[in-house]
Amino acid sequence: MATERFRTTPVARVLQVCLHLLVAGLLVLAVARAFTGRDGDPASVTAAATAMGAAYAAGPRLAVIRRSRRAAALWLALLGVTWAGVLVATQDGVWLAFPLYFLELHLLGRRGGLAAVGLTTAAAIAAWSWHQGSFSVAASIGPSLGAAVATATVLGYQALYRESEERRRLIDELTAARADLATAHHAAGVLAERERLAREIHDTLAQSLSSIQLLLRAAQRALPERTDAAAGYVEQARQAAQDNLDEARRFVRALTPPALDGDPLPVALERLCATTTAHSGLPVHLHVSGEAVRLPVPQEVALLRIAQSALGNTVRHARASHAEVTLSYMEGEVALDVFDDGAGFDPAALPGRPARDDGGFGLPSMGARARALGGTFTVESAPGEGTALAVLLPVPAVPAVPPVQPGFPATEVGA
Repeated sequence: MATERFRTTPVARVLQVCLHLLVAGLLVLAVARAFTGRDGDPASVTAAATAMGAAYAAGPRLAVIRRSRRAAALWLALLGVTWAGVLVATQDGVWLAFPLYFLELHLLGRRGGLAAVGLTTAAAIAAWSWHQGSFSVAASIGPSLGAAVATATVLGYQALYRESEERRRLIDELTAARADLATAHHAAGVLAERERLAREIHDTLAQSLSSIQLLLRAAQRALPERTDAAAGYVEQARQAAQDNLDEARRFVRALTPPALDGDPLPVALERLCATTTAHSGLPVHLHVSGEAVRLPVPQEVALLRIAQSALGNTVRHARASHAEVTLSYMEGEVALDVFDDGAGFDPAALPGRPARDDGGFGLPSMGARARALGGTFTVESAPGEGTALAVLLPVPAVPAVPPVQPGFPATEVGA
């Protein structure tokens, strides 16, 4: 109430009601015994019991007693004075020491409560001995045993309450931590999805849109003199737009690229090389070495996307005369190398995420894809010496499958 300032719980309310009933019952019992002539003058006992009952009833109605230890001590002092009157009037007042023990321990804290319990016990023993006319050890056993039981009960309850409160606090902290963790996971998921979409859009839609732009420019230059050539460029642009639409729909469903639907990676790369050559006029050759195996979908998607991005950069920036794509199957690893003989650049001069109007997200995207699968990504280039990109990914051991369609050699393809 005052010292520990416990929140009222159903158990605490039940205990309070029981304590009130115990005090009232003992006072009524003392008065009844006096009127039956067993102990004390009925008028004196009734007056003393009424005074103590009134003092006790005032306590629960005064909110200050629950908030202030000093107010609680004053109320207990008043209650003790009225109890002393009951002790003088009848020896049955000794029984009221038991509920007083609970009040003192609960309102005065551990140290003050134990001191008050000691004084109450001594008063009860002294009153009993006075009424009996002599002191005996047996007379001290009852009040002392009651004090011990009350002390153990109150201190045990307080210890359980503190443990319960600590557990509640830990549960609240755990709940808050889970909420924070869920928020962090959601934010990380949103960021990862944004990065995935950024890579997918750059490596596919942006590259294809760039090809469409080049084809439409070529068709524009061919008009009006070379209408047949312009029509061919427009048809290629239309097919590229259709492929872009398929890619966009796959992004929404988060499925594998259309180029990998039912086909092994070498076939998809062969198709990519042929498409790049057809759209840009840049000769691109594919080389496959080692015993081809069907890779897990994440590895095949990553290698195809990296090849798309690398060839897109070559077409747009390198001014190369040809390009080479090499896919190498090794024990537990697969490597992809893309080389062009174009203008080259200085890799050290590029920031981590270049910001150029024509793109510049390609190299960081390729590196992120490789590292996400536990692989490595390296770039070798110099001005005027072309560019070589190398990706090495670990792959689990899987059974070998026929690598290509009929007529597709396992060593080299020229597109």
